[in-house]
Amino acid sequence: MTGDRRINAIEQAATLIATLLLTSCAVANDPANDSHLIREAVNAHNDRAGTQMLREFGQFLSLPNISANQEDMLANANWIENYIATRGFRSEIVTAGRAPYVLAERIIDTAAPTVLVYAHFDGQPVDAANWASPPFSPTLKSGDKQLDWDKALAGAISPDWRIYARSAGDDKAPVIALMHAIDALDRAGIPVATNIKLILDGEEEAGSPTLENILAQHADKLDADLMLFCDGPMHQSRKRQLVFGVRGSVTVDLTTFGATRPLHSGHYGNWAPHPTDTLMRLLTTLKDESGAIQVPGYLEDVRPISAAEKAAIADMPKIDDMLRDELALGRLEGSGQRLEELIMQPAIVVKGFQGGGVGGQSRNIIIPSSTASLNLRLVPDQTPQSIRSPLERHFREQGFHVTYNDPSDELRRKHPKLLKVNWRGGYRAFRSSLDSTAAQELTRILTALNDEAPLLTPTMGGSLPIYLFDEALDMPIVILPIANHDNNQHGRDENLRLKNLFDAVAIYAAVISQFGK
Repeated sequence: MTGDRRINAIEQAATLIATLLLTSCAVANDPANDSHLIREAVNAHNDRAGTQMLREFGQFLSLPNISANQEDMLANANWIENYIATRGFRSEIVTAGRAPYVLAERIIDTAAPTVLVYAHFDGQPVDAANWASPPFSPTLKSGDKQLDWDKALAGAISPDWRIYARSAGDDKAPVIALMHAIDALDRAGIPVATNIKLILDGEEEAGSPTLENILAQHADKLDADLMLFCDGPMHQSRKRQLVFGVRGSVTVDLTTFGATRPLHSGHYGNWAPHPTDTLMRLLTTLKDESGAIQVPGYLEDVRPISAAEKAAIADMPKIDDMLRDELALGRLEGSGQRLEELIMQPAIVVKGFQGGGVGGQSRNIIIPSSTASLNLRLVPDQTPQSIRSPLERHFREQGFHVTYNDPSDELRRKHPKLLKVNWRGGYRAFRSSLDSTAAQELTRILTALNDEAPLLTPTMGGSLPIYLFDEALDMPIVILPIANHDNNQHGRDENLRLKNLFDAVAIYAAVISQFGK
């Protein structure tokens, strides 16, 4: 071979090697290829470790977690600390006078992007008598059929099974799924690309009353490039979604009064006013039959829905007819607007009414007082303070004398219509931009995971204390829900569909291995 031909061959070989190297790098950095590897790793992990995951979830769910019980909540926090420590997290339990919070971090590289994950581990109070199975004895079911834990987990696990327990759907699952996302990536040799920080709330269902103090004391430990709020149900279509807002929430109790002692309804009916009748008449003045709020000035501060938010809603699957059939509803409120539009508007909901017994507990008496508990759902630019004035003004315009304390006999005699108003807690709504850089990156990551873009949802109907994080921390905040929409959160027989748990492992694995790359 001549010198020129030898040089030519060397150059061709070098070109071929360079091309192969470039192709290899391109494949290695191809998001679709990365997502394929993540899917394979998570599927293999779920097949191999699904039984372990469910047993760990069962242990966590078996811990009673009503926020008012400090001892129970501390037991939950201790369990979390031990559980996440095996995945390399350093953690501490902090309080500001009530239930505990768990703060934790797993730092792989100070130069890497950091994701802050929020979830809560307390649950709504339970009435065990209403449950088909004990709320703190996790139960597996296939449809309506209860399964034996050991026998079921010894064989193939169906993704359509459900696990029933308080906080199964709201909100202990993210802790389990995130740890198994780390396990899946580690076993497959796929690098976790982000530092991970956690703030786990032990009092969310009580309104997170000390969160503002927790953030004031510990905000410096929560610095991150992105905050994921891992709470709430997925869209009713079962499609993945990114959510950019929540409604605010306030509770107000209204009490009307009659005689100072119970009166026999036969002897005094038609003569002594019944406080239940008085209260019901007042409640019917708050909304019309379509659910539209009728309180003058109540909607004054409501932020209009933007063109981008309207477009996002229009792109979402319309599920109103499906839900109406599923829930056997004879009519809908909202004057024809779709569900996603209506949850971007304020709501007044009577969440409880106490006006004497019913059924076997009913008695022929006119009771001394009746109370209704109202849930006021707020939207951006409304505040707990701003809606208070128009509502109380409305009460007075209906002829009521408003008091904030239990009335004296003298006050009862003086005012024909007397109303005690008790405001309890509350926090503002939150809504962020649909097209932020973080939103675009998360959309890319989730789209690559299963070749389907997630729904971009302007707001969910529930309430979370996100505005406090927005005020205290400087980072984009996105809600990433994982629970099935029919999880019965806050009610009896709360549950989580196993496919939602297994899919959450893949979602978290994709985010912590891809964000910021």
